Amino acid sequence: MIESPDRTPLPRDFFDRPVLEVAPDLLGRVLVRTTDDGPIELRLTEVEAYAGEDDPGSHAYRGRTARNAVMFGPPGHAYVYFTYGMWHCLNLVCGPEGRASGVLLRAGEVRVGQELARKRRLSARNDKELAKGPARLATALDVDRTLDGTDTCADGAAAVSPLAVLTGAPIPPGQVRTGPRTGVGGEGADHPWRFWIDGDPTVSPYRAHAPRRRRS
Repeated sequence: MIESPDRTPLPRDFFDRPVLEVAPDLLGRVLVRTTDDGPIELRLTEVEAYAGEDDPGSHAYRGRTARNAVMFGPPGHAYVYFTYGMWHCLNLVCGPEGRASGVLLRAGEVRVGQELARKRRLSARNDKELAKGPARLATALDVDRTLDGTDTCADGAAAVSPLAVLTGAPIPPGQVRTGPRTGVGGEGADHPWRFWIDGDPTVSPYRAHAPRRRRS
């Protein structure tokens, strides 16, 4: 059976490009999470770019560690991290191997498997909130550190891998908006490296970095 273009998994060379090219090009693509209970498919509507050792906002800014090793490649793999002691976040590694850049998947529209996502996101008031924010996205898709390093470009990824990214329907440049990344402070605070689909109701609200208060 020949797959239709929109169901074709993205190849590795899609991710083997500069992060600021890959990030906006991921909008409209379809992320497939295959679970024991069935598939969940999500259309990506918001992402953020992180440029590794050249980016103070990146986990890889100070070099390679056990935690961020997946970010150094090869491209097309999933980088999953745990934050604030409670939430996971899902990223896709891109750029040439050894450069440690990646795209944080911030939000999306669950189009298949809504009932599975709802079981994990009981606090969502409606389906538009199921994956509205990076922690919510990971929770809705049952993503945790066990998926760190998953190859989304493996042969047959859409059928056998727990994570795959399909071609989907790329968003025309005129519908893509850009602005500062959410919650990033310091030198990288003003980088306009967050990309989203204009007017999409699943896009998360922007929150500027809140400086930590000094303890008296």
